[in-house]
Amino acid sequence: MKTIIKNTIFIIFSLLLFSCNEELVEQTQTGVLKGKVVKRGSNEPLANVKILTNPTTKTVFSAADGTFEISDIPIGNYSVKAELSGYLANFTSINFQTQNQLVTIVFEMEDDESLNSSPTIPELLSPIDNSENQPLSVELTWNSTDPDSLDVLKYRLIVKNNLNTDVLEVKDLLDKHYTLKDLKFGVSYFWQVAVSDNIHPEVLSAVSKFTTNTIPANRFHYVRKQSGNLYIVSSNDGGDSFQFTALANNSWRPRKNNNAGLIAFLRTEGGSTHIFTAKPDGSDVFKVTSVPLGGFNSYELDFTWKTNGKELIYANFDKLYRINKDGSGQELIYTTPDGSLISECDWSYDGSKIALKTNDFNGYNTKIYIIDMLGNVMKTVLAGVAGGSGGLDFSIDGNYLVYTHDVSGYQDGNYRQLDSHIFIYNLMDNTVRDISTESEKPNGTNDVDPRFSPNNAQIIFTNTSNDGISQRNVETIDINNSGTDLERTSLFSNAEMPDYE
Repeated sequence: MKTIIKNTIFIIFSLLLFSCNEELVEQTQTGVLKGKVVKRGSNEPLANVKILTNPTTKTVFSAADGTFEISDIPIGNYSVKAELSGYLANFTSINFQTQNQLVTIVFEMEDDESLNSSPTIPELLSPIDNSENQPLSVELTWNSTDPDSLDVLKYRLIVKNNLNTDVLEVKDLLDKHYTLKDLKFGVSYFWQVAVSDNIHPEVLSAVSKFTTNTIPANRFHYVRKQSGNLYIVSSNDGGDSFQFTALANNSWRPRKNNNAGLIAFLRTEGGSTHIFTAKPDGSDVFKVTSVPLGGFNSYELDFTWKTNGKELIYANFDKLYRINKDGSGQELIYTTPDGSLISECDWSYDGSKIALKTNDFNGYNTKIYIIDMLGNVMKTVLAGVAGGSGGLDFSIDGNYLVYTHDVSGYQDGNYRQLDSHIFIYNLMDNTVRDISTESEKPNGTNDVDPRFSPNNAQIIFTNTSNDGISQRNVETIDINNSGTDLERTSLFSNAEMPDYE
């Protein structure tokens, strides 16, 4: 009997032990969860994201590259949660069925907009709404704030006008200001700013309006040099000025004609020099010539308007042409008898005579003379002298001609001048007046590019050092003074080739 009882107990104990071992084996079967957390849309890795499971296993946090890992997860079904302040919590389901199973997941986290505020509506500060007489370069300023200090605000500027359908849009601005350049005279501009924090929809400002100055009646035009190119500046008596031609184009020798309502000038195109015209605000640029200007040095060439503003004359080597301002009716009107080059010309106010300056291919052996409209030589002003010369301009009454001549007589291959003076030739009695001497021109400088003022009371010109590299400045001399001590007045610095109409 005892033996039967012992055997029974042994069998029951064995069965219980086997059952426990089976449960222990099942509990030790585990898998591994690996994953990565990124920001939805940009796939930017998110660090310090809390990862936890339900049923609970381990809680971990994502690394700097957004990755995470939970090992030794018992087989079974789980819900995995990712949470980070400022983002919506994300859930996904996983299932482990076999020992050492690897499950990989990716969480894409969305911003929780409920925890973030939109930027404020941009306030347009300057110029104030409906402001007028604004310059052609206007700095727009505005302000907008965001309660969330970590948000990066980006601005979008939209500008329209009442001249055409053009729309300027400038995106991704980080500053609260932007400078509009190269605006047009007398045009109304409408501007608006949008702001975004990359979380909420854009916030738009109201629309503001400003109007630029009307077209000025500037009487002065001159040339400046920058980055190797020449450009033209328009200015009034008070020094208010604007850039008349673009820096990208090499433009020089401005010549205004009030009857035409245009400023003509020289410009390089395709390696050749041509005459162009534009309105006083610099718009409607038009190429007049098809046959280019030509001579020993493009920057020493000059041309002239007819007083009525309908025609211009210019030279191509030894030939003088007349052409209408619209580019039509080109006509050869004169050829030098000795093959010398015509570098400069001027047409008298009454249209009865033309002054010419000719020279050889080096710019020397100069001659200044006056012809009638049939090509007959009326008067020789300068001939048989060494040194450079030029700068022809008739007085309004046609009785005087201003020009320059290098009295040093120096000549070299670079057409350098050492002592250029301004002279006024009296066509009535053939006398010559040295204006540079009378105004005590500084030693070591050159006076070049002279022009009569509209009332003949002044000479406007360029003065510069004879070293050929120093700054050039535009000055005036009052020639109404009956004495010999004339006063020089500085008008524009860093300027040359002036025109005064």
